[in-house]
Amino acid sequence: MGLYAFEIALLVVYLLATFGLAIYFGRKGREAASATEYFLAGRALPWYLIGLSFYASNMSGASFVGLIGASYAHGLVIFHYEWTAALVLVVFAAIILPVFLRARLFTVTEYLERRFEPRTRRLYSLFTLVTLLFIDMAGALYAGAIVMVTGLPVLDLWTACLIISLLTGHYTIFGGLRTVVITDALQALVLIVGAGVVAVYGLAQVGGWDALLADLDDDKLELFRAPDDDVLPWPGILGVVILGLYYWTFNQYFVQRALAARSLPQGRWGALFGGLLKLPNLFLMIVPGLVAAVLYPTLESPDKAFPTLTFELLPAGLRGIVLAAMLAAIMSSLDSALNAASSLVTMDLVRPLRRDMDERALFLVGRFATGAFMVVAAIYAPLIAGFGSLFEYFQATLAYLVPPFVAIYLGGLLSPLLSRRSAFWALLIVEPLAVALFLTTQVFGNWSAIGVPDLHFTYVAIFLVIATLVVMGLVSLFERAH
Repeated sequence: MGLYAFEIALLVVYLLATFGLAIYFGRKGREAASATEYFLAGRALPWYLIGLSFYASNMSGASFVGLIGASYAHGLVIFHYEWTAALVLVVFAAIILPVFLRARLFTVTEYLERRFEPRTRRLYSLFTLVTLLFIDMAGALYAGAIVMVTGLPVLDLWTACLIISLLTGHYTIFGGLRTVVITDALQALVLIVGAGVVAVYGLAQVGGWDALLADLDDDKLELFRAPDDDVLPWPGILGVVILGLYYWTFNQYFVQRALAARSLPQGRWGALFGGLLKLPNLFLMIVPGLVAAVLYPTLESPDKAFPTLTFELLPAGLRGIVLAAMLAAIMSSLDSALNAASSLVTMDLVRPLRRDMDERALFLVGRFATGAFMVVAAIYAPLIAGFGSLFEYFQATLAYLVPPFVAIYLGGLLSPLLSRRSAFWALLIVEPLAVALFLTTQVFGNWSAIGVPDLHFTYVAIFLVIATLVVMGLVSLFERAH
């Protein structure tokens, strides 16, 4: 299971290439030392870099480890999480991005202040920072650490998380968004090749596509499942779309790339290109999970599917390519989350309090924030091991926490009748309810303990969106009546 010396050498070469790109393309950000250059790459990104960065940032450890693990456990039904992303990005390019670019937003949360009020923006910024830290950053670090520990047993989870965090945080601090996007483009190409290697080699080992289908249980081949299914009921696909709206269109983690587009057409083409790249994941991510289900049906955890395929199935030379792809995915998602978090701290929390700060001071605050998040995420990430499946950790957590914020964005964009204060009061009422539901169902299991049947998290997401819109409407009607 250990890595051969030349595979480690390959990883070192890849790291050196990544850092070389970071140093070369980060020089402009270092010379400009401005917030616009550091956080939005001077608003000059072309469509192909935006699209590749969208894809690379999404194809993180949650995808390599979590998505392959989910398809290992549940089968083809998991593909709904991929194709719906392409649908959501079409909506983003057609309807939402034009509004954001016309407003010349620095962060996606600025829209909430302009449409509603400043306290709504600050509330969402704080919430986004929490999700970036404890979901995106920690999840990426945990996934990378699992693979590192499998290949290098001398490491433990804490050490592996710290190594990945320091490596990625260093070049993110150095160059800002321009460096992140350039390195993402390289990492996207590497991870596509690496995932393709696993899929092709895995299919060959099981005897081809027909043999794979013949060896799989029928439930793993179902694309649409019953309304009471505990994996993904077909009405719950709407809940998946709701999660996609948050993830792709109202989340600084991704939208920051589109906000940095050199023009609206470039931003639109970039978003559509990113969505198009999600569709081949049926082959790149779902198929390897199905292969692992046939070859290794008794793994102790679904999250072990990808590391097991890599270290037990592939020959030494190919392992190096796949491990480089995995490292690319981890670093790409982590650098994106770090840069997004630092931009929120700087532009949403610090600048409103210190309006006299110049561009260089804001730039330095952003660098400091990146370093702080890097350390905290590395400390927290190993704790995810106690949650179970990485994929379940991501989806269940988001399904309970993000729908109220999706609702206020949709309400603000689609209805001029909602009052400016309606979003804040809706969040103040519904979000604590969402947190209480999450704790009682997912953490403490109180509902199961008293015999109440569990409600699938996609249904919860739909309910919370409706509840938030209803509260916004009622608050607006009350204000007009008084």
